[in-house]
Amino acid sequence: MAKPRSRRRRLAMTSLIDVIFLLLLFFMLTSTFSKFAEIELTNAASGAAAPSDTPPLFLQLGTDAVRLNGAPLDLASLASSTLAEASDGTVLLVSLADGVNAQRLTDLLAALRALPALRVSVLAS
Repeated sequence: MAKPRSRRRRLAMTSLIDVIFLLLLFFMLTSTFSKFAEIELTNAASGAAAPSDTPPLFLQLGTDAVRLNGAPLDLASLASSTLAEASDGTVLLVSLADGVNAQRLTDLLAALRALPALRVSVLAS
């Protein structure tokens, strides 16, 4: 008795292609395409600064506190603080405390972007 040879049935690719197309469409529609903002950084140790009549301002950025010349300051009220009254070309030195992450620094620099009169320099540690 010989066993009848069973022919292998071909795999239907149509349903697989439909599922792949639906997944592709889903991910394309749910993803967001945004351009990341660029923030210019100046290292305070590089190059000589031009002489200025006004003394530089010193901002200390901590993990949960911001201090401007030793006085506590809120990051949200940065644009309405003493910095808003700074003359054109005033140097702002930013010092980072231990444990400050890149997102915190980016938030500060984005808030300082609203004050174009300041020349912001980040102190390297």
